[in-house]
Amino acid sequence: MFTLGIDPGLSRCGYGFVDDSKELKGPRWKAVAAGVITTSPDLDLPSRLAELYKGLSRLMVEYKPEVVVVERVIFQVNAKTAMSVGQASGLALVAAANLGVEVIQYSSNEVKQATVGYGAATKEQVRQMVAKLVGLDVISGPPDVSDALALALCHLSTCGLRKAIGKSIESQGGQKKQLLDAMVGQKMGEAQ
Repeated sequence: MFTLGIDPGLSRCGYGFVDDSKELKGPRWKAVAAGVITTSPDLDLPSRLAELYKGLSRLMVEYKPEVVVVERVIFQVNAKTAMSVGQASGLALVAAANLGVEVIQYSSNEVKQATVGYGAATKEQVRQMVAKLVGLDVISGPPDVSDALALALCHLSTCGLRKAIGKSIESQGGQKKQLLDAMVGQKMGEAQ
């Protein structure tokens, strides 16, 4: 599966394409392309957003990913940063949807857990593990690049399990809603 990971940001938006083709020799996964799309803080917000959207769309048209994985923003201390990351994330979702590409979102903790094995891993630990997983000595560029590759790797390493769980729930037929309601009810009860 050819996957594009996107680490959203308005000033720097990281992207990373990872292939897990069965024909690959060597590491299980291969980084095909990675980098950042930058926008100038001298431009007004609509122009920056338009630039970012065009850049993301161009990448998707050129490389044709089967899945786009975007980091889900759960918490930000700085409201201004949260807004710009949210806007960039929304553009990535729209660019993929406009091209009919499946979109998946993961939190940074899920990505760290899937790639490093520890949900509170540092950016340097993520960078080092991503390099090992895709068979590179180093990942060059800002952390946005390794974060984007990590997003793609997170999906590739967990999509089999996600599909199996989905099939299991589907096989339950009418019990699906009851199963979900029971799980939600149990969690609600634990929280009280």
